[in-house]
Amino acid sequence: MLDISVIILTLNEELHIRRCIENVRSIAKQIFVVDCFSTDRTLEIAKQYNNVIILQNKWVNYATQFNWALEHAPIQTEWVLRLDADEYLTPELKLELEEKIPSLSNKYTGIVLPLRRVFLGKTIRRGMPQIKLLRLFRYGKAVSEIRLMDEHIQLIDGKTIEFKYEFADDNLNNLSWWSQKHIGYAIREAVDLLDIEFNLTGVAEADAHKQISAQALQKRMKKHQYAKQPLFWRSFAYFCYRYFFKLGFTEGKEGFLWHFLQGWWYRTLVDAKIFEIKRACGNNVEKMKNYLNDNYQIKI
Repeated sequence: MLDISVIILTLNEELHIRRCIENVRSIAKQIFVVDCFSTDRTLEIAKQYNNVIILQNKWVNYATQFNWALEHAPIQTEWVLRLDADEYLTPELKLELEEKIPSLSNKYTGIVLPLRRVFLGKTIRRGMPQIKLLRLFRYGKAVSEIRLMDEHIQLIDGKTIEFKYEFADDNLNNLSWWSQKHIGYAIREAVDLLDIEFNLTGVAEADAHKQISAQALQKRMKKHQYAKQPLFWRSFAYFCYRYFFKLGFTEGKEGFLWHFLQGWWYRTLVDAKIFEIKRACGNNVEKMKNYLNDNYQIKI
């Protein structure tokens, strides 16, 4: 067992929570399920494990909830792992952690892990770059950056090191659930892109100086370039780039659905939200803020 605490944020995760807890219980000294008042069997399942501590807090956004967990969970370990309920560590990664964590130099306060994307039961390799995320860090040395979308863990002090093996994102819900989830994401992503263009919150201005993983920083800088491209055309071009030039078409039917839905449909929906906001508000920042508050309950 490693000197690691795992923080799992939950809302109605009865489909995933047992798999997630079972996956990490052999390596983690502490497991914290931070729930925002689930109405399904999430808590009932979590309470079956003696080494799981349950906390509850009203949801604001992912970043705020995770930082609340860092502040209020009785963490007694050197390391903290952020894991979503629909994620798990591969056996190879668990072995790598057991081999490297105990002797890791103190100069390293954060560990970057590659992500395995699983969609409809299939691992999607082609069509997208390998995503690498800072998910494991020494307690007190990192927090989640505060933003509406695409938030990352940010180091306060120290350096990161990259490990070889993956953790997996493998959601078991159906496509209707997936679609509804991304409809909710779309307005937040729209605000993120509008922030780059109009400086709604000031968050985007500091992106180049964030202490997040190098790959995440590079991806965010590409997002700044994407924000400058014409609405609707950019989502189509992005899909073509992923599906044809990056060989997404070699991933079968699951790959087509992934790249079409996540690369084109979702991003076209984001652009539609931006079009709606600009149509109502023009380029007036204060009108945008009021519109988002009145129509989407997003306070900026």
